[in-house]
Amino acid sequence: MDKRYSSRKQRRRSHFLASLVALASVAALPQTLPAISLTHSEALAIGKKIWQNECNGTVAGLTSWNEGENFASLGIGHFIWYPKGQRGPFEESFPKLVSFIAKRGAKLPGLLLGTGERSCPWNSRREFLHAQNTSEMKQLRRFLADTVDLQVEFLISRLQNALPKMLAEAAPSDRANVQQQFERLARTPQGCYPLVDYVNFKGEGVLHTERYQGQGWGLLQVLENMHGTSPGTAAVDEFARSAKATLIRRVQNAPAQRRESRWLSGWLQRVNSYSRG
Repeated sequence: MDKRYSSRKQRRRSHFLASLVALASVAALPQTLPAISLTHSEALAIGKKIWQNECNGTVAGLTSWNEGENFASLGIGHFIWYPKGQRGPFEESFPKLVSFIAKRGAKLPGLLLGTGERSCPWNSRREFLHAQNTSEMKQLRRFLADTVDLQVEFLISRLQNALPKMLAEAAPSDRANVQQQFERLARTPQGCYPLVDYVNFKGEGVLHTERYQGQGWGLLQVLENMHGTSPGTAAVDEFARSAKATLIRRVQNAPAQRRESRWLSGWLQRVNSYSRG
């Protein structure tokens, strides 16, 4: 009994020390973080590009479930929605989107009404595909098509919130460079687009569950491998090169059963679109 109590005390002490380290890391971050400023038309243009990237710009593409995955991918950003009891290494984002949209006063379809975050009502890809022509699915697609502007706003908000997370995760010696590279791109709509798209596409790069062989593939990793200073087109071109190298490394590190090489060509085409603006 004494031994178990001692173990619990040690765990509490470890958690306390970890909290102190986390607080110290946050306190060491820059106090002024850049605000992303885009006009409505600039933001909407970015949203339409992401819609094209994720859904081929179609309404039907707003509701999908990829083969081999255990979650639905919804909206212009293919936001992840897990069924009840299901989870995976990737961050669930659709319930957060729904909450964001609801706070903006948009009317939710019946499928999304209720208290708290709701789980995806379809438990498998098979169930999801079988429901494609149901009234619930049609209402969900219409809701997603009617709220594109709010989905873009959510994506930009996510990008803004990503920077402090990335700085907290980065090594102290890398933080100034990560922020500098972020700001190089965030100053212009041309540069903001790859930031918004990539953080939605591959995440912030701060979750240790989203790594193969200890190496991540998120926005943080792309920015860490950039070292230029020129703004505008030069920054976007360097970002695209770094993103391609990061994605190739992900495929090389991935477990064979993930068969990630099948996606690489499409991923690289998407990243090439950054340079074309």
